[in-house]
Order: sequence, then C-alpha cells, then structure tokens
Amino acid sequence: MKILVTGGAGFIGSAVVRHAIRQGHQVVNLDALTYAACLENVAPVSNSPNYAFEQADIRDREALDRVFATHQPDVVMHLAAESHVDRSIDGPGAFIETNVTGTYNMLEAARSYWQAQGQPDSFRFHHISTDEVYGSLGETGLFTEDTPYDPRSPYSASKAASDHLVRAWGETYGLPVLVTNCSNNYGPYHFPEKLIPVVILKALAGQPIPVYGDGSNIRDWLYVEDHADALLTVVAKGQVGRTYNIGGENEARNIDLVRTICGILDALRPRGTAYADLITFVTDRPGHDQRYAIDPTRIRDELGWRPSVTVEEGLRKTVEWYLANEDWWRPLLDRDGVGKRLGAA
Repeated sequence: MKILVTGGAGFIGSAVVRHAIRQGHQVVNLDALTYAACLENVAPVSNSPNYAFEQADIRDREALDRVFATHQPDVVMHLAAESHVDRSIDGPGAFIETNVTGTYNMLEAARSYWQAQGQPDSFRFHHISTDEVYGSLGETGLFTEDTPYDPRSPYSASKAASDHLVRAWGETYGLPVLVTNCSNNYGPYHFPEKLIPVVILKALAGQPIPVYGDGSNIRDWLYVEDHADALLTVVAKGQVGRTYNIGGENEARNIDLVRTICGILDALRPRGTAYADLITFVTDRPGHDQRYAIDPTRIRDELGWRPSVTVEEGLRKTVEWYLANEDWWRPLLDRDGVGKRLGAA
C-alpha cells in the first residue's frame, strides 16, 4: 500500500511510519512540524526509497489537495492532532482549529481525491482517536465501541467532534472510513511533556516528580509499537465503517506507574537514594478523569490482534531507551512549555 500518514513526525505517527516501512509499504509523511514534532523520530527509515516527507498543515486545504494529487495514496492514516490535555485547558482554540477544522479539511481533500479516482473500493480513510472521548469510568466497567461519548476536556471534546465528522462523511458520502480509539500510549520518542517521560527526565535531573492529586487516577497503558501494529492491522483487515477500540490490557494507577519507573531507574542508574523520594503530589488537573479502561474484544475477535508487551516490560524498554538517547530528548527540553506546569487554570 501507499499510505499517507498525517502527523508522522509525532509520537504515535512516527511509530506508524517506522512500522509501515518495515512491512514494505510506501509511506508519505505529512506533518506541519509543530512544537511536538521531531523528524529525528523517523530517522531510522528516512533514507528508505519507500519514504517521502511533505511539510504541510492539515488546516491548509490547498496544500492537502497538492499532496493527494502528487502522491496518490491508497490509504490515509490520520493522526495529526493537538493532543495534550493540559495545553487544551490553557489554549483550546488550537485544538478546535487542528482537530476539528483540520479533520474536516482532510476529509474533504480525501473525498475529492477518492471521487476523482473513481471511488475505488480499496481506498481507506483511517481516523485515529482516543478513549478520552468516552469520559470517565468508575471503579468498574470498560469502554466499548458502543459507549456513549462524554468528553470532559477541550482536547477530548475536539477529538469527539472529529470522530463524528469522520462517521458522517462515511454515512453521507460513502467515504470508506475506519475509526480507532486507543488508550494511553507510551514508549520511545514520547515527547517530554506527558507523564512517563516527565517522570523519567525529572528523576534523572534529581528534580521533584510531579503527580497530580493523590495519584489514584487509572489509565490503560498501550506500548506505542503495539499500537502501530494494531493500526496497520485495522487498515489491512478492518471492516469499512467500523470502530475498533485498541487497549493495552494494562490498567495501572498513576502513582503505581510512577513508583514502578522509579524502581527501574534505581536498578539501571542508581543515585544513592531512591528515586521515589522525589515524588511530589501537586494540585490536580481541572476535570481530571478518574479512570479509563478499554474492552478490546472486537479487535481481538474480528482481527486477531492483541498487545504483545506488558506494562512492566514496556516501561523497562522505555526507560532503557531514554537512558540511551539523551541526544534525542535533551534539545526538546527547551521547546515551548516543556518542563512547566500547564493546565492549572
């Protein structure tokens, strides 16, 4: 396949690019190179004859039409998005512009191209979303593909809106769409404003490790390489018009996750005192969802996919990667907002 990946210089997008190239697909990486993007993320495959890069913004319809006409993809995997909840609290406008208007532009550009190509049955528009659109769970229960939407932050509301647009373009115009909603990702190349890289890098610097509230919030953790494999499985085997929830089957409280990372660092880079001594509880995020957890039955039963990495294995791999790749993360600490408390309003 020739796959157009939007946001392919970001965390999850770059994992998809690397994985797709390894599988022998042709990949066109479309990215605006905003603050969280790094072309170094795709350096391992950037010299491949099957790789091409286009710097373009999904808010720019003219640029999107040019990219479609030039590269003529078989599949679109739409990952480009503003994704940090804390930033959405401080500046929701960018999330509406990118996640809602940008997705609308992608859908219209894809529809125009698909129609010009004679509406091939093999074309796919795969929209990658989040479990946060479903809101917050109590102590029990799991998100399924039929869970009603109940977004609680500007970020999740913008992603919910984009999900609805994609489904509407499928129903109204017959565009062959797929939607996936994933749990929290982690792993190599994770931009250092999210929880796991923040914990690792604060610990290595000997600085307080911030944990929101009492650390009791629960997330289902999905190793990013597993997620990339799942996304390409959905593109290849998923039923048009279908939604697939992708989970890691690895629920953990934030505080337990942080302590696990500290224990791994104690073993791999001991400092004399325990890294867990640096844990500091800070004022909680406004509207902080208590628990996310995904029921992955559909993707497991219909497509035969399951995660291959436990959270313990994945966290160790992730810590080892950050220890070995300081030249990647060190320059990112100077980017806008990194290392600062955001979303406290």
